Amino acid sequence: MHVLIVDDERPARDRLRRLLAQEPGIERVSEARDGIEALERVAADRPDVIFLDIQMPEVTGLDVAASLPDPAPLVVFATAFDEYAIRAFDANAVDYLLKPYDAARLQRALQRVQDRLGNRAAQPGHGLAVQQLLVPDRGVTRIVRTEDIEWIETADNYVALHTPTGAPLLRQTLTGLLDKLGPAFVRCHRRAAVQARLIAAVHALDKGDCELVLHSGTRVPCSRQYRDDVMARLG
Repeated sequence: MHVLIVDDERPARDRLRRLLAQEPGIERVSEARDGIEALERVAADRPDVIFLDIQMPEVTGLDVAASLPDPAPLVVFATAFDEYAIRAFDANAVDYLLKPYDAARLQRALQRVQDRLGNRAAQPGHGLAVQQLLVPDRGVTRIVRTEDIEWIETADNYVALHTPTGAPLLRQTLTGLLDKLGPAFVRCHRRAAVQARLIAAVHALDKGDCELVLHSGTRVPCSRQYRDDVMARLG
């Protein structure tokens, strides 16, 4: 099992690492000091489970859990505060450890993780799309809910997330982002995709191209290459 520890406090990370070193079946343990680094580690290392603190500067553990890519690692929250338990389990957490916990309590959490991993292996392909995206912007991290994104377009090495309140830039390929967002979005152009439920009309153009009109009135180009996919999604 590959474990990622996410906590902004070094002593807490060190203690959990020592406890995990005593447990069988732990092949690798890595660490992240905040939510942004945690998502970077998840994308690069693909851990099986994250032990995730909740109260962290700028990006909380709950925000991290809601922003995990599909397929997402399992999440065990480890926090000194009990008031987040309901929200944690709403986020599909495997367990909720209250600090300070002992080795016996950690073992029970690890057993739950093993059970869940076994169930996941028996039923592959049931991951969930991310509910929100974390967008760094000049020292501030914006939280963009996927349901608020009307359409997406490429911008050099970034994608612009068009929402009713703006279009923040995220360093990500369009293809990679659509893999995270799941079936709610449909690609309509080499450089664009739209949230399918927001399409209000399809206007035919010359040479098989068309234009998608969203409920907001925004017009998004749709090339001949992707028109059949869009129409199929619309039923």
